[in-house]
Amino acid sequence: MNRMLPITEHLLHLLGVEKTSFRLYAVSGLLLSLLFFLFRLLMQFLRLCWRFYVTCRRLSCFPQPPRRSWLLGHLGMYLPNETGLQDEKKVLDNMHHVILVWIGPVLPLLVLVHPDYIKPLVGASAAIAPKDDLFYGFLKPWLGDGLLLSKGDKWSRHRRLLTPAFHFDILKPYMKIFNQCTDIMHGKWRRLAQGSVVSLDMFEHVSLMTLDSLQKCVFSYNSNCQEKMSDYISAIIELSALVVQRQYRLHHHIDFIYYLTADGRRFRQACDTVHRFTTDVIQERRRALRQQGAEAWLKGKQGKTLDFIDVLLLARDEDGKELSDEDIRAEADTFMFEGHDTTSSGLSWVLFNLAKYPEYQEKCREEIQEVMKGRELEELEWDDLTQLPFTTMCIKESLRQFPPVTLVSRRCTEDIKLPDGRIIPKGIICLVSIYGTHHNPTVWPDSKELHRTELCHGRDARGRGADAAALPPERGPNAQGAAEARAHPAHGERHLAQRGAAASAGLSTGASLRNPGGPSPARRGPGPAPEGPGPAPKILRAETTPLEVHVRLPEDQAPRRRSLMVQATPLTTRLRLLAVWSCPLRSRSCPLRARSGSPA
Repeated sequence: MNRMLPITEHLLHLLGVEKTSFRLYAVSGLLLSLLFFLFRLLMQFLRLCWRFYVTCRRLSCFPQPPRRSWLLGHLGMYLPNETGLQDEKKVLDNMHHVILVWIGPVLPLLVLVHPDYIKPLVGASAAIAPKDDLFYGFLKPWLGDGLLLSKGDKWSRHRRLLTPAFHFDILKPYMKIFNQCTDIMHGKWRRLAQGSVVSLDMFEHVSLMTLDSLQKCVFSYNSNCQEKMSDYISAIIELSALVVQRQYRLHHHIDFIYYLTADGRRFRQACDTVHRFTTDVIQERRRALRQQGAEAWLKGKQGKTLDFIDVLLLARDEDGKELSDEDIRAEADTFMFEGHDTTSSGLSWVLFNLAKYPEYQEKCREEIQEVMKGRELEELEWDDLTQLPFTTMCIKESLRQFPPVTLVSRRCTEDIKLPDGRIIPKGIICLVSIYGTHHNPTVWPDSKELHRTELCHGRDARGRGADAAALPPERGPNAQGAAEARAHPAHGERHLAQRGAAASAGLSTGASLRNPGGPSPARRGPGPAPEGPGPAPKILRAETTPLEVHVRLPEDQAPRRRSLMVQATPLTTRLRLLAVWSCPLRSRSCPLRARSGSPA
């Protein structure tokens, strides 16, 4: 043994331990175990390197744009801002199906940008293409195991239990809430713009309106957040921003490091605020349900709107089991997050496009006026939504050009074959690019131009169906994957129409958009200069040129003014429309104009 491991005696001598046969054998055994452990680590590392080499060989058939560097890969090249989306559009001009990108030197991602290539992924079972924790994991401390983050049997069970919450009989009364919240927003705009010309951040105002309506629909709670910000609403807005920031800071991907930073501490505090509010509402409602009994409790709800929490508290699965408080909290937090940010983004772009294209705004206005003709109360009702085909087409087209959710991620647990015979290797993270699909020139020629507003009976001038580029609907093997793709214009437009029609009803019935031409008035300070003498007209002004959209950014972003292409998204630029209100919002004689001109 001494000849085999001469270091044993030397080690005992260094430790100052008397040399005995037992100690020699014991130390030799420990050294052999250490060598075996190191050899096993080396073999695992070599096996990992070999798998990586094989994966790279299999991925070599997919095109990739030039990398930023060998170390960073494509990291930082396609950020969710104007420049990133413009760069992505340039890549789409040359790569039309699947694109290979690298996060650092060792993490490859496949970006799918064509419906035919997306279909095998979202059509696969949830076991073959589950959600990827790399991109969704940051939401876990906030949203828990709600529909967005849960998988497998738990997702299926929760989906079945949540289905009654979206029955038409439950959703119809929400139209009144949407109208009320929209009227509050319109009234605030009138007050803010009285007597002077101001610049309004439309995304901020629409976000508060959607949060207000969601809080009333989910919790039956009126926080008056559109007039005075509450701690709960502030926490949701802060969490939404922190999650996005974390994705683009690699050192923040490690939980231990992230929660030592200022952002991490703010994230935990905001999570505590949101969870405390949701838990208090659930526990108070459950106590009332147990004290009164289900029948008496439901009788007390007659004449009132049954909210999301009520439906979840009454839900039972096939075995008669109810959802726990933690499950209900996860679902409520999920819908508050998913419901407000995506809807407010979509609504902001609908308002923008109505201002940019006055001829289509006029058609929407006439359509809504026709529906509400002869009514004393100018409010849209549930049944009116089916009577607005052209407005629905405009909403769909706005969602196509500016999808609120741009990416959906999946990790392949098995090889997946694509239509052209190429294989997505097992273990690869795939990104379904909704934005890329909507701007793919092989799917939508001249993707910047309007398409859906020219549709007739579901087909455009080229004979293509309205949903030709649609992702699979919410059925089939991977309904979970398709459900997340609602940002595609073929899905979820009715939900957006409920709020969009209500939000635009005041604009469309109260005024018309027109483009008088001519240069923009001179500017003075951060906002536009006042109009000429006399009463100023009511203006919703989207500053446009034929190819560009000039958007005002928040003051904390530099430069303060920037010329942006149409692909800009309000999730990152906080779209600003310049508004002047000097007459009643619903006055039919008051013009609502869209002016074009050069940027200041």
